[in-house]
Amino acid sequence: MTMIFGVPLQALLGQLMLGLINGSFYALLSLGLAVIFGLLRVINFAHGAQFMLGAFTALLLAKHLGIGYWFALVLVPLLVGLFGVIIERTMLSRLYKLDHLYGLLFTFGLALTIEGTFRYFFGSSGLPYSAPAALQSPPVNLGFMVLPRYRAWVIVASLIVCLATWVLIEKTKLGAYLRAATENPTLVQAFGVNVPLLLTLTYGFGVALAALAGVLAAPVYQVSPLMGSNLIIVVFAVVVVGGMGSIMGAIVTGYALGLAEGLTKVFYPEASNIVIFVIMAIVLILRPAGLFGKEA
Repeated sequence: MTMIFGVPLQALLGQLMLGLINGSFYALLSLGLAVIFGLLRVINFAHGAQFMLGAFTALLLAKHLGIGYWFALVLVPLLVGLFGVIIERTMLSRLYKLDHLYGLLFTFGLALTIEGTFRYFFGSSGLPYSAPAALQSPPVNLGFMVLPRYRAWVIVASLIVCLATWVLIEKTKLGAYLRAATENPTLVQAFGVNVPLLLTLTYGFGVALAALAGVLAAPVYQVSPLMGSNLIIVVFAVVVVGGMGSIMGAIVTGYALGLAEGLTKVFYPEASNIVIFVIMAIVLILRPAGLFGKEA
């Protein structure tokens, strides 16, 4: 049996694959955070609650309306994204001209409200959500491990969504308008572009990404009011390491830190829960703007 630093190669590759699955969720969630901060300059602390809201919406649609996973994958991001649009138009947009701290405090309060509401109605224990039959069996045999088909789908879906979002923002005319609106909204509005509508749709899109991640996560984790708050601190660390507002930084760092977490579970399991924060501290010491961030 091949060994690497005293660890069987099969065990090492297996943990790396599990790290890649976690990294898929980190990348997708941090991408939504990066989109919102990069284009609106709002630190969306409600992102974890919106992730949880996506999972619960999929669960409730299945339970009460019989809407299956594949329809939920499209419908839930639209519904939760619409909720984000309403929040942005009625409340968040009033805070843009104030200090960033007001946006953070507002979204933190929103997160507590959403989480508290769901804890009141559903308690703190998790509820199961089944993966679609097409993705339940047979598992994918990778040689070094047997990977459940649904987890393989999570990796593929996350990659597709992340790359499509990067192309949309970095390579299209709409993305150019969005980036320009954050730098000089007055000038962009003078060219006939509806900047407030762009900002509203951007926030809705970032919330929809969180909800999509929630639907993908529902069959993997228990659907619980606490599932977002357990993940959001790690995701914020990912965004900071990648560079606040950097789309590519969020994607690359999400997957990389998921892999780093998987490796740590092999060589030093006791540190697996803190390795991402240790990496964040080192990166901030060496490069305060993050790996892909722009120095002020």
